Amino acid sequence: MDGWIILDKESGLFSRTAGGRVARLFRNKKFGHIGTLDPMASGILPIAIGNATKMIPFVEETNEQKKEYLFSMRFGFETDTLDITGKTIRDGGRIPTDSEIEKILPSFIGDIMQTPPIYSAVHVGGRRAYEVARENKEIEIPPRKITIYELEYTGKTGDSYGFRVICSRGTYVRAIARDIAQKLDTIATVDMIRRTRSGCFDIKNAVKLDFLENLVNNGADIGEYLMPVDFGLGDIPVLNLDDKSAELFVHGGFVNVSMGDGPVRVYCDRFIGIGRIENGTLKPKRTI
Repeated sequence: MDGWIILDKESGLFSRTAGGRVARLFRNKKFGHIGTLDPMASGILPIAIGNATKMIPFVEETNEQKKEYLFSMRFGFETDTLDITGKTIRDGGRIPTDSEIEKILPSFIGDIMQTPPIYSAVHVGGRRAYEVARENKEIEIPPRKITIYELEYTGKTGDSYGFRVICSRGTYVRAIARDIAQKLDTIATVDMIRRTRSGCFDIKNAVKLDFLENLVNNGADIGEYLMPVDFGLGDIPVLNLDDKSAELFVHGGFVNVSMGDGPVRVYCDRFIGIGRIENGTLKPKRTI
């Protein structure tokens, strides 16, 4: 079975582990996912199964890569990982007021430079940053440009201060929390991260892993929760081919068409791949 599962990943689970368990439910060894979530984080994780993995780069390229997160943080201490799974390295920071928090948030809106956490998957000198950090070695990660479209304070619950952010791909929520604290002349640690949107994928369409596993264990059909292989490619124009042209296309051949240049979703009764038209000639990019 091929297609997409829009998973609501539970906290405490690695993204790749979640993907593997989903793939096994559909009896398919081939899988991939869009956007890795920290093990501590929960929320939307689009998982491609089987032939849908071929569409990952096209879905990423064609979708507006805005992501929405809900997160909360505690002021007054900081861990090495910037979240509560880490070891406390600093303590005793002050607790800001609500008005102080709200006052500084507008300064984060727009294109800004962000330094990823040392415990992150960023490549530094050919290695993942977290691999170097686990060896207690000094590491310097250069800042990179990200975009924050919206950032709001949603209020306090107990010792936790809640926020909602809409940001660009490549943004680290733990780094946002760190930088908010620095702007307030204090320190903080994230205690919750939940992704509610990733491009065209929305949490309202997501299912939980234990729900799917329970269905399988009870002999129910989980196929209705599998989105089609071409899901998420909606902004790419459609091109329908006849049987002869379709056979040529799926075997790597070029097809003459009367359509403007650019990428196209190609169909012949069913979805058969992604192509690109150049000067009236359709060239296959990825076929199913």
